[in-house]
Amino acid sequence: MAELPPIFVQQTRQLFGDERFERYLQAFSEPAPVSIRLNPQKVDGRQWQVVGAEPVPWCRGGYYLSQRPNFTQDPLLHAGCYYVQEAASMFLDEVLRQQLPIGHCQFSLDMCAAPGGKSTLMRSALPADGVLYSNEPVRQRAAVLAENVSKWGYAHHRVTNVYPRDYRASKLRFDVILCDVPCSGEGMFRKDEATIREWSPQQVDKCWRLQREIVDDAWQCLNPGGLLIYSTCTYNIKENEENVRYFLEHYDCQPVAIDVKPEWHICGSLLPGFDVPVYRFIPGISRGEGLFMAVLRKDGTPRHFGQPKLPLWAAQTPTLGSPNPHVELTYTQAISYLRGEALQLPADSPRGLVDVTFMGHVLGPAKNIGSRANNLYPKPWRIKTTHTQATYSPILIPIT
Repeated sequence: MAELPPIFVQQTRQLFGDERFERYLQAFSEPAPVSIRLNPQKVDGRQWQVVGAEPVPWCRGGYYLSQRPNFTQDPLLHAGCYYVQEAASMFLDEVLRQQLPIGHCQFSLDMCAAPGGKSTLMRSALPADGVLYSNEPVRQRAAVLAENVSKWGYAHHRVTNVYPRDYRASKLRFDVILCDVPCSGEGMFRKDEATIREWSPQQVDKCWRLQREIVDDAWQCLNPGGLLIYSTCTYNIKENEENVRYFLEHYDCQPVAIDVKPEWHICGSLLPGFDVPVYRFIPGISRGEGLFMAVLRKDGTPRHFGQPKLPLWAAQTPTLGSPNPHVELTYTQAISYLRGEALQLPADSPRGLVDVTFMGHVLGPAKNIGSRANNLYPKPWRIKTTHTQATYSPILIPIT
């Protein structure tokens, strides 16, 4: 592991206190938890079992795995049956379960959504007829977001590639807005050494300013009575408690408390004199990576104003699956398909466009011309692996 910056160590030890900080340091010598979240639209927990797993207590459909498998080699991942997601970030499910406006959540927004973990979680938790806009300003990251949203496969889910200020100007209004803002990444130090090398006090200062700008744009898009969920994957109080205090002082809103269990070991506010409900996950204490979350409710009576004419950039994102006939693949064929190779389908397979499946779940389209099936799996999605496993070690198995 790269050495932690001395100034980070000094500041964070002071923030956490010696005992908590030593437990945090100890986590660097321990294996990081591996967790996935099931897609309830595709995997019914009563019909499928997660191999060697135990539930993530604050997320419906979240599971810790006993070891890290080769996810790339699992066709069910590519079919959108589950999402590999860090467990602490799944706390969003508990927030939505407790605080989602009953009967009043038609439009929601994830302002900084790539790569899509929290967005796909939101879409699963929202009403079936609700609409979720998932936005990512960086084009390359937006493409990854669109891929993951497409594979997740929910209707009424739009991916956009604009800046927060464009949403502010659009006059679109939302009942729930998630601002999982760009941050200095301190909570990812154990998981990603690159974040250690990129960290600096100057980066922290740059981030908290940008975070306030993003939330200011988002606040103008929030309906009265709506929820704004603010989160980072960092520890320092500048990007966390001090920003939340700023929002409470400058916006007409109230902090929202979330019921949590003591055994989850979630830490509250670390800013002296700021006794507001906030939620901080610390490796070595809570079972996950670093996360900070706060929930604010905008003052006013909840009401929906309706959506104006949609901007051109608010396009629907296509999902996997179509009315095409289905053709089931073996494991080896599925991996070949995901690599972009042509297939030889059974002789009795329908000619023309088909959707190829694995264990009943759609992977994508192909064009069967008889002698072979041309692969129509999108090129940017294709996996680069050069071999297939001799045997398939499934993460999900059907319950018989």
